[in-house]
Amino acid sequence: EDMELLAPVGGKEALKAAVEGGADAVYLAGKDFGARRMAQNFTDGELKGAIAYAHQNKVRVYVAVNTLIKQNELPAAASFVDMVCSMEADAIIVQDRGLMRFILDNFDVPVHASTQMGIHDRYGALWAEKEGLSRAILSRELSLGQIEAIKQDARIGLEVFVHGALCYCFSGGCLFSSMLGGRSGNRGLCAQPCRKRYKLGDKQGFLISTADTFGVD
Repeated sequence: EDMELLAPVGGKEALKAAVEGGADAVYLAGKDFGARRMAQNFTDGELKGAIAYAHQNKVRVYVAVNTLIKQNELPAAASFVDMVCSMEADAIIVQDRGLMRFILDNFDVPVHASTQMGIHDRYGALWAEKEGLSRAILSRELSLGQIEAIKQDARIGLEVFVHGALCYCFSGGCLFSSMLGGRSGNRGLCAQPCRKRYKLGDKQGFLISTADTFGVD
């Protein structure tokens, strides 16, 4: 089974670097509904050009619509999904289970479970498969052994992070930023309070700042 090298692209320069660097696929977001709303991201027009550019270079494009969606945002989210489907995006990445069901019931596009869904074992992977998802992006905290165990049972596509930042909270499902400053990571606006200095008794420093994940063969 072929392995896919997938790269995140937060803007046009990153997209060009990923394509020229040999990525098989990229994931990116528009200006709304992406879990990294503070990144440059892509306007609607830029998104159309980005997908066309990637496809011209035989690179697949997965569009992240992976924040939690409020009820009154559903029409706008649906309109955005419809637009990216018309641009022939290769898949939609979602966190919100309601939006997941809505897309699966109304659009003919593969849907990937965001890492923020917290799928971390065979039961989660089997659930995702049963729901009709094409891929589960596994929790970033898993060891290579745990990933291998899920792979033994799962027939759904699996995606794993091999390098990058780890959230202090499991699989990015954090409320710390929201409670501290009203900026929720689940809404794409994490202020990264876990990266700040803290004092606990006689200890002080970056006490809850995790090291990056680094998966090796």
